[in-house]
Amino acid sequence: MILDAPQSSRLARHALSSSLIALLVIFTGAVKAQDDEVVRVNTDLVVLNVTVMDKDGQYVPGLKLADFKVFEEGREVPIKLISSFGAQESPFAAVILLDTSGSMESRLSLGRSAAIRFLDGLRPEDVAAVFNFDHRVEQVQDFSSGRDLAPMAFGLRAKGMTALYDAILRGAQTLAARPEQRKAIVVLSDGMDTKSSASAGKALEAALAVNAGIYAVDMSATDGGVSKDIQSALQLKSLAEKSGGRFIATPGGPALRDAFASIAQELGHQYTIAFRPADQARDGKWRALEVKLSRPELTVRTRKGYRSPKR
Repeated sequence: MILDAPQSSRLARHALSSSLIALLVIFTGAVKAQDDEVVRVNTDLVVLNVTVMDKDGQYVPGLKLADFKVFEEGREVPIKLISSFGAQESPFAAVILLDTSGSMESRLSLGRSAAIRFLDGLRPEDVAAVFNFDHRVEQVQDFSSGRDLAPMAFGLRAKGMTALYDAILRGAQTLAARPEQRKAIVVLSDGMDTKSSASAGKALEAALAVNAGIYAVDMSATDGGVSKDIQSALQLKSLAEKSGGRFIATPGGPALRDAFASIAQELGHQYTIAFRPADQARDGKWRALEVKLSRPELTVRTRKGYRSPKR
């Protein structure tokens, strides 16, 4: 069919109008996502990074998918819904969050040294970014596989209050754009949150949404390895355990060095299981997750669940 000039013009205007409306919808949605500061999770695929250790605390290699059983809300996930299974030696992306609030004044040098220790443990394929946080959160360096801490980090001074949850939220948002399936947020802090706009729950859900385990290092621990702030330590421990990460209470020195070597080693030696939930409802509900092994003598650690997005 051949269209005359007026008809062609009307169709062109209609197509342009439709395109503009579509762009407006996309733009409006993007602005809303920024305003809400929500990290979205794709319920079409749930990814679990699983750490498996023996009774001596050593990582266990060579396991097969048949050795694992995944449970969602107490029901075993059928093998047909598991879309991928990965063994060890995969690259990871990490965000280091260094507390520079006023209470860290006597520990800031130790915190910087701890960040350097972690960077030292990176393999060529791993990347890490560094942020500092006090009453606000600032990026010190972008993702890199480099072993050196940016010069800016050595000019940091301890001041202000502690926006811990905002820092975790920012770390999760930054990790959302990374292609690696294995992700981690490493927190170096000595105190309770005193400034954040975000809640502990929102920070945790943001980390879970991007499949990032929280590895929390309590910098307030005394020489005996006991925290000076029990409430703060319990909060850090809760964030770590619920996300499938790890809580570390260490006063520094060789213990701190060994702790960071073990975090980097753990991130490089995990199993990754991805599955499609049988329930695809976008109802905003919390869904509990559990992984069991066919070998009961082994210890397994992964995140405790995720929250499905709302429509």
